[in-house]
Amino acid sequence: MSHSETEAPRRSHTSKRRLWGGLQHQWKLLGLFEIDPWHEFYGLTCMMKEGLSAAVQNTIDNPVPDELSEEDFDMEVTQIHEGFRMETYAGPVFAWLRRSLSVDEREYQRSLASQGCYLQFISNSKSKADFFLTNDKRFFLKTQSKQEVIFLLSNLRHYLEHLENYPHSLLVRFLGVHRIKIPRQRKKYFIVMQSVFYPDERIEVRYDIKGCEVSRWTDPAPEGSQVIVVLKDLNFEGKQIVLDQQRSWFLRQVDVDTEFLQRLGVLDYSLLLAHQPLHQDERQRGLSFATLVTRTARSMHVGSSPTHSSHAPVSVTDDDSTLLVAQLDRRTDRCRVVETLLVDGRGLAEAGATDAQLPDMWARNRRLLPSTKNPLHVIDGPELRYFVGIIDLFTVYSWRKRLEHLWKRLRHPGRTFSTVSPPAYAARLRDWAREHAL
Repeated sequence: MSHSETEAPRRSHTSKRRLWGGLQHQWKLLGLFEIDPWHEFYGLTCMMKEGLSAAVQNTIDNPVPDELSEEDFDMEVTQIHEGFRMETYAGPVFAWLRRSLSVDEREYQRSLASQGCYLQFISNSKSKADFFLTNDKRFFLKTQSKQEVIFLLSNLRHYLEHLENYPHSLLVRFLGVHRIKIPRQRKKYFIVMQSVFYPDERIEVRYDIKGCEVSRWTDPAPEGSQVIVVLKDLNFEGKQIVLDQQRSWFLRQVDVDTEFLQRLGVLDYSLLLAHQPLHQDERQRGLSFATLVTRTARSMHVGSSPTHSSHAPVSVTDDDSTLLVAQLDRRTDRCRVVETLLVDGRGLAEAGATDAQLPDMWARNRRLLPSTKNPLHVIDGPELRYFVGIIDLFTVYSWRKRLEHLWKRLRHPGRTFSTVSPPAYAARLRDWAREHAL
């Protein structure tokens, strides 16, 4: 073979490497890109897709019962595949939760195991976790440490109790916990959860809020670019969340969720926030919802409680259910919401009541659910649709975190930073919400 013949393949290989390197650089700037066959995580994500498809098929073939048992919380199922094993933890419990959220198992399976490549999200987070999105961007997959998975599973019952009591909680919904075991490689733990920023086609800006200032600035994307950048607290200075009639509910739910996380003894969680403009026809419909919305104290339409099996099935016609009629004033183009209490399915009384004026027994779970693909993480204001959710719930206030707190006090005197006690962290995030929500 001549010198020129040997050089041709080498030049071709070099050009491919340069092209691949250039694409990688572009994708990292974009923050989100497909994991195609040349990607370092392609093999892993293929295993994830195959393993998750089989795990969900197991649930389809063995539907979860209405009543969860202790064994369901402790269950571990191992499925053997060519080249790896997939372990699924507390499968019936997460299937119960998916059903309560009206996530169809076959749709869930198709999304997790679609032919389209997973997407990798390049995060500016300090954690060493890897972040993946399903191709339709509906579900988020994140690698976790063994300690974080143990923490979640040990508190799974408390988590479900909280969602049972507050079905419109801002907490991210965890839909599965798994582990991949590949011969001669480290075990990979990962969780599946709903994406807060879904659907994202019209989202204009994204924020990760912790309520502090140290290391809480991110350089914005260049104007007019398609770069996906998640901004932080200092980027939000001078801005507001304009919710109008939804403000009281939002603040109440932040209080409830942060109180729960405080009891778990965790810190360093984030309030994800994004927004997109409402279309004119959405604004005219009144708070962008349909003109008639059924609102109930509970929204988990499954059999009995995961924690109290003697509970009666949850019904959408609870005694304290209401209708909300959005009435548009043609003279001012302003909308007001009229509460109508239902008794035996019939309207009993009308009043321009707000959530703050309702009895606490009603108000704690109340929330308008718009007709969107992701209603639990959506709140509509007069002009913008907001996507909100609380994520990263696994950081315990350990002795290492206490030492980190002391060190940061010395390094950043007079400034706020993320590593504080769980009560201080919860109070600070509540204060941030009150200061920025109108």
